[in-house]
Amino acid sequence: MNSEIYAVEIFDGNEWEASLVKSLLDNAEIGSFLKDERMGVLAPWNVAGGGAGPVKIFVSNIDYEKAKEVVRQYEIAEGQE
Repeated sequence: MNSEIYAVEIFDGNEWEASLVKSLLDNAEIGSFLKDERMGVLAPWNVAGGGAGPVKIFVSNIDYEKAKEVVRQYEIAEGQE
């Protein structure tokens, strides 16, 4: 049985979106961390989902499926507004 724990990217977007999704993950009791969030502060015009320097959110591979559902619900809600 493989019990290795490692970080998996679950989301990327601008700083505002990443902060919101991280908050949703925190509320679901899923540990996560942001990568490249300073780039969003220093050069926000370069940071967009899939852009030159998106802010990325990582979770544990153990929480990946649960986190994926949280992100999916966020993306559905954003598409309806």
